[in-house]
Amino acid sequence: MNLRFVEAFVWVARLQSISRTAEKLFLTQSAVSSRIASLEEELGVPLIDRRDRIFRLTNAGSRFLDYAERFLALQLDLKRELGAPEQLPVSLRVGGIETVLHTWLIPLMESLKTDYPTIAFELNVEMTHVLNEQMRRGGLDLVFSAAPAEGPGIINERLTPMEMIFVGPGSMSRTDRLSLTSVLNHELLTFQRGSQPHIALLESLRNVGVADKRVHTISSISALVKLVESGFGLATLPKAAADTLCKVHDLTLLQSELKLTPLPLYANYWSNSAAPAVEKTISSALAFTRNRISNLN
Repeated sequence: MNLRFVEAFVWVARLQSISRTAEKLFLTQSAVSSRIASLEEELGVPLIDRRDRIFRLTNAGSRFLDYAERFLALQLDLKRELGAPEQLPVSLRVGGIETVLHTWLIPLMESLKTDYPTIAFELNVEMTHVLNEQMRRGGLDLVFSAAPAEGPGIINERLTPMEMIFVGPGSMSRTDRLSLTSVLNHELLTFQRGSQPHIALLESLRNVGVADKRVHTISSISALVKLVESGFGLATLPKAAADTLCKVHDLTLLQSELKLTPLPLYANYWSNSAAPAVEKTISSALAFTRNRISNLN
């Protein structure tokens, strides 16, 4: 039994789509369909119910999926135990929210490049819901987002949340701890509408009885920083990102009576990968991330 065909079946079952599996495995849709058909011919039973447009496995397909995942896991164990080091170039598709980009994502990529000189990155910086959907559809291998990605075969690791603070222009560097009134006297800026920091800021305001404060939502940290530097208002940022940005921009970290909810952070990645090199790279990325976050806190 060809394990590449088995791998194709597993991804079709996970992603519930021939087209998304083809994109994931860098194959044509006809190649994926051919691999599934070959498995069905070899096993003598249909694995996918093709009677309507709703994707579903047949009873035989559901039973075979369990065996297929064990086949791939066994193959991975054999390669770890007996195989030679992977020599082929590694392609890693990474997604991250912009906060991660401004804290430790670049050092992570530099570290992986040192450990795996042949690595090629595909980097996507987006909002959490976009990244998690791309993860669910099989378009990304590793995602750092503010919520767990959901889907069969996806592992979620909850990382240490990031402390959120207010930042203001450098001219406020001698400012004492801001009272709630002082905070409300400024224009307030945060991340995109619907993002976790935006929702959390609105909730923090409601918790102190403020429901009508205007909050500006900015789609990029770079634009947000420029607005703060100009004196437009105060912005919420993760402290780890603010520490880095203050070194190159005219910003200052501010203490405030308004309590801000920490930014949750998750690492999301696929389990049971049939590509040992990719799995090893993800493992290295997670180890670096845990250590980096620990040092930041």
